[in-house]
Amino acid sequence: MKNDNKKLQYRINRQIRVPEVRIVGDGIESRVVTTREALQIAEQLDMDLVEISPNAQPPVCRIIDYSKFLYQQKKHQKELKAKQVKIEVKEIRFGPQTDDHDYDFKLKHAKEFLSEGNKVKAYVFFRGRSILFKEQGEVLLLRFANDLEEYGKVEQMPKLEGKRMFLFLAPKKTGAPKKTEAETLKAETPVREKKAPQQKAKKEYTGPWVEGEDF
Repeated sequence: MKNDNKKLQYRINRQIRVPEVRIVGDGIESRVVTTREALQIAEQLDMDLVEISPNAQPPVCRIIDYSKFLYQQKKHQKELKAKQVKIEVKEIRFGPQTDDHDYDFKLKHAKEFLSEGNKVKAYVFFRGRSILFKEQGEVLLLRFANDLEEYGKVEQMPKLEGKRMFLFLAPKKTGAPKKTEAETLKAETPVREKKAPQQKAKKEYTGPWVEGEDF
């Protein structure tokens, strides 16, 4: 049943009941004809008439083998899905009194996450009476955001929710690396072609001829 429902997404052949359609296809001249004529053309080519744009005026129909058409659609959907980048949200947890070694370790991971195109949700968890150090937790998260400035941008500033203070970071879009001033100057400076050294013309000997000498 699932495959049958998929096939009924497009009206084909006798299911198309509009008076006229625009036909397209490989080797087919795009033109408006009656639906009856379009069906005759499709039958002569041993193909199907597939309605691909029902909302157009008139509807657009492709003359193609329906099985081939479904295969092309499925392949196209797979290609689009493969191109979609799946963004994950990576969590990094701190305590209000995180030491430098633990901080640097988590900072390194956050750089990797953002470089891979993932988002980062960093938070400070306040256990028991440590909620008294919420200002210290906020300072920690702001320092974290500042150290990741080259890798990500802040989506949400530190915000306290219950016993947790959250900070959200999104990856920066990386463009082409900028050329340095020296590289730009080098590219703009025309290269001069080296000329081959000119050879002096051999002077003709005009003195008296001596037998055995070659001038």
